[in-house]
Amino acid sequence: MENGRTTGHGARSAFGAGRVNLIGDHTDYAAGLALPMALDLGVTAGFASDPGDRLLIRSDALGEITLPVPSSPAGWKALAAEADNERAWFRLILVALGRAGVAGGGELTFSSTLPIGSGLSSSAALLVALWKLFHPGRAASPWEIAAWCQACEHDIGAPVGLMDPLVSAAGGTGEALLVDFGGETLQPVVLPEMARFVIFDSGEPRQVATSAYAERVKQVRQATEILGPLPQAMEADLDRLVDDLLVRRARHVITECARVRRCASALGTGDLVVAGRLMTESHHSLAADFEVSTPVLDDLVDRLLATEGVLGARLTGAGFGGCVLALTTSGASPDWSSFVGLRRFGPFGRGVHEHMPAGGRPPR
Repeated sequence: MENGRTTGHGARSAFGAGRVNLIGDHTDYAAGLALPMALDLGVTAGFASDPGDRLLIRSDALGEITLPVPSSPAGWKALAAEADNERAWFRLILVALGRAGVAGGGELTFSSTLPIGSGLSSSAALLVALWKLFHPGRAASPWEIAAWCQACEHDIGAPVGLMDPLVSAAGGTGEALLVDFGGETLQPVVLPEMARFVIFDSGEPRQVATSAYAERVKQVRQATEILGPLPQAMEADLDRLVDDLLVRRARHVITECARVRRCASALGTGDLVVAGRLMTESHHSLAADFEVSTPVLDDLVDRLLATEGVLGARLTGAGFGGCVLALTTSGASPDWSSFVGLRRFGPFGRGVHEHMPAGGRPPR
């Protein structure tokens, strides 16, 4: 099955891919541009129904819980409202079950190869897997799936954009996606065979719902009310903003969208040196103008940039912790040994995940 894969005995499973953003963060909710790609890491959800009225939810990383099945879809949201706010993953599953219209008992299981709280979209991967699981055979655009996932996040108070579930639903192997959130278009960008994208877990967990993410969204909207759509604005337009804080927030979005266009072009022509430089510029903008980096992330980026063979490095995702992405090539042999075990790099095993777009396993 395209969406939910039947595994026997009435059980079925579905996979949602994680994502890493090459460049273009905090631009999706500004109707801007981003250049993410899907990973071969992700979340697999499985469901085996039974005639009972209780549901067992089990996760290999987060434990398990058994609860009665509500009598109506609205009941799932009510259960989520009563749940411990610290268990955002559980609340997210409950609101998703309500939006999917689940009305029977059984066992719902999750397994993941994504480190939780790393900024690689574990929550979006979970939601895409759930959408596929409970909408088997249904044809839907990636934008429709992403909107459903976004609505689930908003139900629990996480004001996320569309990028993460969109890439999880649409991404393929060997390519990034040039996403225009204003025009709602997706353009595949075939990545050079020599490109190697290496992901490092900083060990600093990220929580969108409890970070300053919502504050950044508000600030971007305030700047937009004055300047109009930021992706269409010029740096000269910043003179119209009186508040220096809004100047810096808007400048990041304006310059980041320009960097996304240039990076997509550079990767399309195989110019990894330019692509790496733009990735590094993006990090500096996220750190200085958007203030979503941390000393831990900055230190990791600096150390990577000082490593022979690394062409560029940046935080990836919303920031406030999470992962750092480095660009290198198949001809280079950087020494990652000093990065392994330096901090809490357990979720990747070695602490480093090398993604080879041209030769890696495609998202399922």
